[in-house]
Amino acid sequence: MRLPNTAHSSLPWRIHDLTPDFRLEDVWALPTPGGPDDLTRLVRQMTSGSGRFSGATRPLFALRWKLGALLGWDRPGSGLGARVQTLRDRLPADLRAAPPGPGFRALPLTPVYLTDREWAAEVANRTVHAVMHIGWVPDWCGGYRGQMAVLVKPNGLFGKVYMAAIRPLRHLIVDPALMRMIGRAWRVPAEGQQAG
Repeated sequence: MRLPNTAHSSLPWRIHDLTPDFRLEDVWALPTPGGPDDLTRLVRQMTSGSGRFSGATRPLFALRWKLGALLGWDRPGSGLGARVQTLRDRLPADLRAAPPGPGFRALPLTPVYLTDREWAAEVANRTVHAVMHIGWVPDWCGGYRGQMAVLVKPNGLFGKVYMAAIRPLRHLIVDPALMRMIGRAWRVPAEGQQAG
């Protein structure tokens, strides 16, 4: 479920200090009910490559990667450490000294930091520098759940146009499919543990 931006901006996340030059694109409640210490489980699930996009989402990603290859959006030298500095360079000493969390197996996102309440990963190319922030928050039922925020820093006018062009596809197709995929993957281990 999509949430108002204040669901992210009103909380005392560490990411705020690292991304004052980024725009909060959107915030989503993740279908991941759990206990107070389940953020690590969610991060492992998200980075493991478990779950697959289906329906219209797969062809949209395939089209994006084809266009990126054809137009050079994702070439070496267009991303982290080349066109833009990694957010790890902005980390305070305590976060820099800690492990950033697991890396992704199937996506070009790089982990930035992991705490007991939040995790961030970033990606950069010729269009945008983006951050996926996962927070672990109390839910409305006395438990906890994940919350995903997407922060972006478009690369010039082209990046702004690109983000505006993909926004409807993200909101109507990609992000709802991502929420369903996360929810399916979250339920599988829980159901397996109950059966065992």
